[in-house]
Amino acid sequence: MAPVRILLLFLLSVPALAAQLPPASSADDLATAQEYLQHNRTDEAIALLRQMASKQPVPKGVNRELGLAYYRTGKLAEADQAFRNAMSEDPQDIESVQMEGLTLYRLNQPAAAIPYLERVRQWTPDAGTDANYVLGLCYLNADRYDDARKSFAAQFGEPPDSGAAWLLLAAMLQRANLPLQAAQQAQKALAVDPNLPLAHLLVGEVALLNSNLDEAQKQFSAEQKINPGNAAVYERMGDAYLRNGNLDLAQQSLTRALALDMSSTAPFILMGRVLLRRQDARTAIMYLKHAEKMDPSNYITHAFLAQAYGISGQAEDARRENELAAKSHPGGEAGPGPLQ
Repeated sequence: MAPVRILLLFLLSVPALAAQLPPASSADDLATAQEYLQHNRTDEAIALLRQMASKQPVPKGVNRELGLAYYRTGKLAEADQAFRNAMSEDPQDIESVQMEGLTLYRLNQPAAAIPYLERVRQWTPDAGTDANYVLGLCYLNADRYDDARKSFAAQFGEPPDSGAAWLLLAAMLQRANLPLQAAQQAQKALAVDPNLPLAHLLVGEVALLNSNLDEAQKQFSAEQKINPGNAAVYERMGDAYLRNGNLDLAQQSLTRALALDMSSTAPFILMGRVLLRRQDARTAIMYLKHAEKMDPSNYITHAFLAQAYGISGQAEDARRENELAAKSHPGGEAGPGPLQ
């Protein structure tokens, strides 16, 4: 009798289970909308999902998919409302919670985004990279640097109190145009790990930005000992030596930078400036023309080329480069002015 009883109980439960599922037509429509999204047919997906969302009760998952469709098309206010609707239907809908946080961040409401992204991290400690990264940016905006460090460390899989974690925070602060705060965090990274690559470089870059040339050279030299194969170190050293008037060391450093990496225009431009200071305009032209070929829209290159051509007596070329510099410069002016 036992098998019969089990079968009977199963058959009796089928109507109850079926009542919990959306109608077959709703499930089919939702699948169709998801297929539209997968094939970038967002307008069709939105039209279908809005039609489904007008029904009562709204089929499960519709508001979340509608929010995703709005998010992809940049309709962030509509996405915000759709994700809120999805969360009111299911407060444990982790995808809608995460997307609400990302949407609020893109709506320039980082403080409002924090609680949603924190919930995602609480529910899933191995939260996705996007959630940790955006949460870290939100913390930066709120000056919550320790929390930001932990988020960035989680994003990159580093221990939160490691030198690497402090350096990641420093790099993010530098990207956020907060150089002094970045240098402070990089110093903390060095306190944890004195031989951490790139930390001295970052501190030196901030010193160079503030025209503290002695400190910049000290930091770049320390970075060179730790990280001798990094072309950027020699480029920054060359810049510091040029500003300090030490043309021999500037040229030596820039030669090393170019030996390691010729993909950046900066060392070519700096070398051109060094050679101009040494009254070697013809060789300077060679380096500056290479930089111009790599980036034709850089007004600084055009301006120094104009000076080099002028010194070389090539008046027509100098006039052309001055015109290009004026066109390329954001303010419409020719550029750096007298040779420096």
